[in-house]
Amino acid sequence: MKFLVYVLFAVISSSTPVSAAVEQCRFIQAKADREACYDRQDRALAAKRASHATGDARTIDPVESMTPEDAALKQSLRSICRGC
Repeated sequence: MKFLVYVLFAVISSSTPVSAAVEQCRFIQAKADREACYDRQDRALAAKRASHATGDARTIDPVESMTPEDAALKQSLRSICRGC
């Protein structure tokens, strides 16, 4: 029974998760295949950067979102005390 547990543990620990699988282009021997691998990685990186760039354009800067609230607070404070 212990042997089965040890074997199962060895199999689980030696297997790599699918999400962590990164293609290692430098180990490919054929030049054409290696260059194709590098091209695939470049395209994936460019797509990832483009998706991050479009996501950043939609976010609002916290300072900009506070500007209308600051103006309202300033107006309310001026109506309470004018140079006390």
